Amino acid sequence: MVKWLGFVVLGWCGIATAAQNLPAAPAPTGAPTVQSLPPEPDRQQCDLNALMVCVKHVAEDEKGIVMSPLRAPAEDLWWIVPFGVATGVSIHYDTDAIRDLGVNPSREDKFNKLSDYAGLYGPFAAAGGGYIAARVKHDDYLKETAVLSAEAMADAGILDEAMKYTLDREYPMANNAKGGFWPGGPKSWPNNPSMPSEHTMNVWAFAHVVAGQYDGIATKSLVYGVATTVSVSRVLARQHFPSDVLVGSTFGWLIGGYVLHHRSLERGKLLDLSTVETPLGSGLQVRVNLSRGQ
Repeated sequence: MVKWLGFVVLGWCGIATAAQNLPAAPAPTGAPTVQSLPPEPDRQQCDLNALMVCVKHVAEDEKGIVMSPLRAPAEDLWWIVPFGVATGVSIHYDTDAIRDLGVNPSREDKFNKLSDYAGLYGPFAAAGGGYIAARVKHDDYLKETAVLSAEAMADAGILDEAMKYTLDREYPMANNAKGGFWPGGPKSWPNNPSMPSEHTMNVWAFAHVVAGQYDGIATKSLVYGVATTVSVSRVLARQHFPSDVLVGSTFGWLIGGYVLHHRSLERGKLLDLSTVETPLGSGLQVRVNLSRGQ
């Protein structure tokens, strides 16, 4: 168990500091060209009375998430390479890790229930409860947080299913925990696929949105603590291999960050300094986000 916990922690440490770099939108001819400012979020907000906007946002974000590796700058290699190495090493030791755990129906049942409530039911209930509370209190910021967290979980669920059926990895309780990919070839596809973990992808997407909107240390400790608990629980329940959890938590965290960056009206830094090209030459531009965290 010590071996695979080390690999999982390595992966989580890598994603916890991952930078997200997005290109600025092209400017019209003759207008100043901003080099580093992120694009403005879509001012049309997803809501119960604007469900088509929600569908549009999820579809646009899903496309952006899938295409993002093609636009990743070279500096992102500083976290992509360690993540790839950690995943590869974790896959190598997956079978040993699950076999070392042994079979314990009582333990597996407890951790399976814990991860179900904390990784699936809890986040969706929190998003729904937050939305209702926000409508009652007329709290637009809380409503935005609830909506964005739901959008992030929808994006995570779609990507999770696509990856599961693409990788078609055996789940730990099958075939003596060999964890093979496409074990029976196309004829037996799908084989109850295991990678990535849906619970971890869902809860990490939710956690990143909430922690980004309410960035106090208490909130971050709570949501990331729950996400970490779910991640470990999925392995202890023998529902997923350690690498399944590592991949799920990484992609979930990145999806939450993507949605937060693109959809939150209050996202970004307090001060943003960037270069700008004007008809008079090069210069500097400072943008102050006075609504940050409000």
